[in-house]
Amino acid sequence: MTGERDCAGMRRTLSFSAFTAAFTVAFTVVLVLSALAGYMLPAAADTDTSDLLLPNYVFSTNYYDSFGTPDIYASLLGDPEFERGETVHLKVTLVNKGAIYGFKYDTSVGTDKHDHSLSLQELKYETRRTTAVGIEAEMISGTPYIEVKPDTSIQTMESLFPGEIPEHPLTFTITISNKAPAGVYYLQLPVSYQYQSQVRMTKNVVRLGLTGMDHITHYASANKTLLIPIYVKASPRFEVTEISGNLVAGEKQTIDVTYKNTGVVTAEDATVRIVVMRPLSIEQSVVRLGTMAPGESQTASFNVVADSSAVIKTYGIDSEIKYYDDQGEITLSDNLEVSVPLREAEEKIGVFMLSVFGVMVLLLYLVVNVLRNLKKYE
Repeated sequence: MTGERDCAGMRRTLSFSAFTAAFTVAFTVVLVLSALAGYMLPAAADTDTSDLLLPNYVFSTNYYDSFGTPDIYASLLGDPEFERGETVHLKVTLVNKGAIYGFKYDTSVGTDKHDHSLSLQELKYETRRTTAVGIEAEMISGTPYIEVKPDTSIQTMESLFPGEIPEHPLTFTITISNKAPAGVYYLQLPVSYQYQSQVRMTKNVVRLGLTGMDHITHYASANKTLLIPIYVKASPRFEVTEISGNLVAGEKQTIDVTYKNTGVVTAEDATVRIVVMRPLSIEQSVVRLGTMAPGESQTASFNVVADSSAVIKTYGIDSEIKYYDDQGEITLSDNLEVSVPLREAEEKIGVFMLSVFGVMVLLLYLVVNVLRNLKKYE
């Protein structure tokens, strides 16, 4: 019995030892695979691996550090001057003026030919430091007078090499308000991108199952806000400052409208045209205002007829001013609304009513006269 218990105890001891050994091997394999994944993924991705000391540093060497970053500028293609109320497509080109201005060795190669060869190859890769990649540009308007269309406000580029002009510019659509004062406006263009911050040459990565990879690239992020100036042309600007008179159903009435040039440029040989629709009509729709200097006002008179069936309300009548600008070109103003109230006609005594009234007076006279005669004969 004692021998059997000893044999059973030995079997349990051997089983526990085998389980412990198997668990240790499995745990070791998991750790190795995890480490290999840490080596392989950052290297294969060839992207930013942050500032932490990652496992791939064991299989890579930094021979040189380069100095220089991308330096991005923006310029507007075409004429930067626009009219009020205009919707335009701004074509913006980005230029990279970045330059490498120095190198510093980090690891000595000594007399090792292989290290020397790797260090020279790294120098070539380091020249890519000034290339901007993953570029995103967003146009922002800081004024309520200019609206950037949301579907065009963000534009992207894959890369921008130093000294090269992109084949296709970035296109943004903007709308300038009719009320925008003349002058210069600065649109903001925040630009975000990445650039190569460090290159490390790889060694002995074949054991990791990687082939054809001789370096690892790390990236840094950068931001820069650029300004795009545009100009809104100076021009005459008109407002309706006074309206006198009102409409009367079934009658012709004179409406006086005063227009003022609130712009900064003189309007030469200006004429105003008024547009009415039924139940209104007009005798002469065009009236000459003459030359209107900045701040000057002119009054135009219009004879407007309202139908007798016209609804009693305030009517909005459209008008526009045609003039010659400072370039001698014919220009039309924006629509200038003239609001005129309509009232009912005063009730008048008609011919029929006058006739009836006359007959009644005559009858009354005859009755009175008859009564007097009868009293005389009594």
